[in-house]
Amino acid sequence: MLDFNKYQNQIHDLSQLCVASTSINPDLYSQYDVKRGLRDINGNGVLTGLTEISEINSFKIIDGVKTPCEGSLYYRGYNINDLINGSMSANCGFEEITYLLLFGRLPSKEELTGFRKLLADMRKLPGSFVRDVVMKAANPDIMNSVSKSVLTLYSYDENANDTSIDNVLRQCLHLISVFPTLCVYGYHAYNYYKKGQSLFFHAPEYGLSTAENILHMLRPDSSYTQLEANVLDACLMLHAEHGGGNNSTFTMHVVTSSGTDTYSAVSAALGSLKGPKHGGANIKVANMFDNIKENVNDWDDEAEVSAYLDKILSKEAFDKTGLIYGMGHAVYSLSDPRARVLKGFVERLSNEKGLEDEFRLYESVERLAAQQICKKRKIYKGVSANVDFYSGFAYRMLGIPDELFTPLFAISRIAGWSAHRLEEILSGSKIIRPAYKSVSEHRDYIPIENR
Repeated sequence: MLDFNKYQNQIHDLSQLCVASTSINPDLYSQYDVKRGLRDINGNGVLTGLTEISEINSFKIIDGVKTPCEGSLYYRGYNINDLINGSMSANCGFEEITYLLLFGRLPSKEELTGFRKLLADMRKLPGSFVRDVVMKAANPDIMNSVSKSVLTLYSYDENANDTSIDNVLRQCLHLISVFPTLCVYGYHAYNYYKKGQSLFFHAPEYGLSTAENILHMLRPDSSYTQLEANVLDACLMLHAEHGGGNNSTFTMHVVTSSGTDTYSAVSAALGSLKGPKHGGANIKVANMFDNIKENVNDWDDEAEVSAYLDKILSKEAFDKTGLIYGMGHAVYSLSDPRARVLKGFVERLSNEKGLEDEFRLYESVERLAAQQICKKRKIYKGVSANVDFYSGFAYRMLGIPDELFTPLFAISRIAGWSAHRLEEILSGSKIIRPAYKSVSEHRDYIPIENR
């Protein structure tokens, strides 16, 4: 392996040149009305496309005034609350959601059964793929492991570059089917090679749902309760899609618009989701609560909890960033509908696990943090818990290791990414190419002997 240490000083000197050559005056962004992050000065997203796949509502227009309201989320026009409530008895809500996102309508009982069988048939990986790809160069970042596997699957596809709808749908369905296996097996390989733990692989079972198969493949004894499967199924449903404007889905649109293959587009979306500003937030929430539990003696003492939250906000505690993770959202203000739904499942699971005290702490932090953030930051539109606030707690109770938190997000979001890739191919006609204005001065070339 190349020894980068001997280049450290040279690279450091060159990096300083990068720093020195990047000197854009922040005032220029206002002068040229640049929408940094594709958001205006009020935080509203710049309209860059149209979609029929999902809808996010966080405000209403009352007497001509934009007024915050309780958040709502719709998949293909259906409220997420109704979708989750209606699918729980079948224990395959994620598969039903995936069908809806891809094909625009809810499946009949027969259609859902056929779709589940199709996904089960497509769970197979190429022969020796696990040995030759998944188990090679195991690393603690399972997202990178999955991205490597996705790009390698390109080599096994005889029609990898075909962007016809039939072929792209085939590729998307295969990736939706194998993502759980790629993620869980990637973790097992890392756990064995890097942490010295026992190695085992449970093959996915044909009749199990996606949520059930994840628990089956992850756990040594393959056992799980019905409530555990329901909670994980709900998590997958809630993370499956969230509009075209989130970073990874927009990445999918941008890369797809170039005409590239499905594997490259999905790998790009994975790279976006991996970022801590996007898919890694629930890990930060879980770690923050570990810190709170270590430093707050009486979890039921609201004054003590509030005092420690104030320390976090004042950059005196936890990671000293001044952030209470899991609170606030770029779009939602009064409430995140996903957090409301997930909270109910988490409460039931905490009762089953005997973790009622910990759930009460989460409830207390949710309420007290909202009050303190609004007061300290002078935020008047409201601050509420987002979906990451409770998802990390849910995963911890399910015995899911931290390394799989973000990959679980990917297992879910591949459904939405696939729907958006198909929509971009069918509806888009131009490569997405936003404008950047140069603010550098023109200079005369200087011969090298005169520099």
